[in-house]
Amino acid sequence: MALNNYWADNYIEKKLTGEKAMNLIKPGQRVFIGSSCGEPQHLVRELSEAVESLKDIEIVRLMTLESSPLALIAKKTKGHSLNIRSFYLGSAKSKSLARNKRFITPMNLSAVPRLFKSRRLPIHVALVQVSPPGDFGWMSLGISVDVTLAAALSADLVIAQVNSKMPRVLGRSFIHVNDVAVVVEHDEDLLTIGKTPESESAYTIGRLITRLIDDGSTIQISPGTTPQAVLTTLSQKNDLGVHTQYVTNEIMHLVSRGVITNRKKGFNEGKLVASTAIGTSDLYEFLHDNPGIEFHPSDYVNDPAVICRHNRMVSLNVAMSMDLTGQVAADALPYNHFSGVTGMLDFIRGAAQSEGGKSILLLSSTAMQGKKSRIVPLLNDTEIVVPRGDVQYVATEYGVVNLFGKSLQERAMAMISIAHPDFRGELFYEAKNMALLGPERTFTRSIQGIYPLKLEETREINGEQVTIRPAKPVDERRIQEHFYNLDKNDIVSRFFHEKTSFVHEEVEGVSLVDYIKNLTMVAVVGEFGFGRVVAIGEYLLNEEKNMAEIAFSVSKDFQKKGLGNILQKKLSEAAHENGISGLYAYTSPQNEAMIRLFDNLPYKIKTFFEGEMMILSCRFDELK
Repeated sequence: MALNNYWADNYIEKKLTGEKAMNLIKPGQRVFIGSSCGEPQHLVRELSEAVESLKDIEIVRLMTLESSPLALIAKKTKGHSLNIRSFYLGSAKSKSLARNKRFITPMNLSAVPRLFKSRRLPIHVALVQVSPPGDFGWMSLGISVDVTLAAALSADLVIAQVNSKMPRVLGRSFIHVNDVAVVVEHDEDLLTIGKTPESESAYTIGRLITRLIDDGSTIQISPGTTPQAVLTTLSQKNDLGVHTQYVTNEIMHLVSRGVITNRKKGFNEGKLVASTAIGTSDLYEFLHDNPGIEFHPSDYVNDPAVICRHNRMVSLNVAMSMDLTGQVAADALPYNHFSGVTGMLDFIRGAAQSEGGKSILLLSSTAMQGKKSRIVPLLNDTEIVVPRGDVQYVATEYGVVNLFGKSLQERAMAMISIAHPDFRGELFYEAKNMALLGPERTFTRSIQGIYPLKLEETREINGEQVTIRPAKPVDERRIQEHFYNLDKNDIVSRFFHEKTSFVHEEVEGVSLVDYIKNLTMVAVVGEFGFGRVVAIGEYLLNEEKNMAEIAFSVSKDFQKKGLGNILQKKLSEAAHENGISGLYAYTSPQNEAMIRLFDNLPYKIKTFFEGEMMILSCRFDELK
C-alpha cells in the first residue's frame, strides 16, 4: 500500500482487523510473539483461528506461562505442522516442559537480541503489543521490551496490537508507527498474575540473607515465592537500587516506601532499570510515564558488562536443585515464570564482577511436602544451568554458605549443613562414597543440628564489623587457624598446657555442634565465608550433672574489648533456654579474665579447687 510521509496518515492507512492481518502470514514463515505479560492476546487468538491453513510455521518466543491464548495454537494443531521455538536455559525437568523439550533453544537472554538482529534466525513476522502512539508517532512496547524490541526491529513484517491499556514505559522501549506494517486496534486487559503463595521457608530464607545485602546495594531478583519473601524482608534497608530483568509488585511497594531510591547505583543513578514487568494492573499503572523507570532490551539489561558497573550488585535467583559440589539445576514453577531462568547466568556472572557484588541462590531444602531433598549428592541426570565455578552464596531455610573459593570437601560439608536435617545423614554417607569427604570424617548427630539464627548479632568494635554467631561445620578450618594464631600464654589458659598442633579430630568437636547439648559461638571479622575467627566461646553439657562446661579464647588484638562478655551472655542464655541447669569452668587462679567473666553473670558464683585448678560454677535458679 502507498504510504504518506506523515505518520498519522500512515497509521490510519495501516489499520486492519486481526483476521485480515493474519492473512498476511504465509506458510513456512517464522512468527515471533511478544513475551510474558506483554503477549498480544487478541492477535494470538486470531492466529489460532488461522493456524490450520498455515503449514510449517514456526512460533518463536521466550518460554513463558502457558496461560494464555498462545496455548490455543498448539491445541488446535496438536503439534502438526507447527514448531514452537522457546528460548529457555532451564533444566526442563517438569512434565510440562519435558513434553516439548525438543523445541527448547538454550540461550542466555543477553544473546537472543543479537540472534534476531544478525538474521542468523530471521524473523519473518513479529506480533507485538504496544501503547497508542504519542504526538510524534512513537509507540511503547510497555511491559515487554526484553527480546521483543529486537524482534520487531529486525522482522520483515510487524503486526502491532495497539492497546490503550498498555502503559507507556520510558527508556529504549519505543517503536515508531513508520516501522510497523499493520496496526490492529484492540483494547483488552493485559495478562496479570495473582499473589504468589505464602511460604514460611521462603520468609526464613529472606531473614537469613538480609544481612548480606548492604544499604546502597543494587539488586536483581527473579519472580516467585522466595524472591518476593526476600523483598518483604528488605523493608528496613536504605537507598537500594534496581537493575533487573523483571519488575514486580513487591519492587513497586519498596519504591513507594522509599526503600528503593536508585540514588547510589553508580550507573544509571536515579533510574530503576528493567526489561519486563509481571504483576497486577496496579503495577502497570505505576509504570505508565514514570520518569524514574526505564525499560531496555535484554542485550543491555542482561549484559554482564553492564550489570557489573553497578555498585554492590546483588543477584537473587531461585534454584530448583543443587548437588554437593555446587552444580545448579533451575526450572520454572507456575509462580516463578519460565523466562526468569533464561537470564539467571547473565546476572550471576555480572554480579560476581561488580565491586562488592554478590550472587545469591535461594533454595528451599525439600520438595514434595518434605519427602524429597532438593540438595542431592550429584546432578547427573539433568541439565546444569549454573556451573559449580559460578556459584557464590547459597541460602536455604537452614542457613547460608559461601561456596566461592572452597574445595569440594568444603563445599560438600557446607551443602550438607544447610540441607534438611532428615537428609543430612544420607548426604554425608553419599559424599564419603563419592570421595568428596576424607576417610577421617565421621557422621555425628551434631551434623543434624538446626542453626539458631536468633543468636546471631553484628556489632561494631574498634571501627570494624564483628559478627557473633553460632559456629557452623564450614568453620572448621578458620577455627583451626584461630587456635594456631593464639598467643602462647592464651593457649595455656585455654588448654591448660602448651600446644603446637590442633588436628582435625580436636577441632571437629568445636565446629560440629548440635546447638543444644553443645554450642560454640564464634566472633568473625571480614567477608562472609572468608572471615577471620577472633574469639570462640563454647559449652559442652555434662549430662550427669545437667551442667555445661564452658571455655573461651580471644585473639590478642581483640582482647579487652568486651567480646568475652558478649559470648558468655549468649552461651548462658542459650544454655538456660535449652534446659541446662547452669555453667562451670576449669581455670587457673591466675586467669583473671575468666574470673571476671563469671563475676559479671547475674548468678551466685561458687568456687572450688581441684589441686591447682580452680572450678567456677553457677546455677541459673540462683540469682545474686
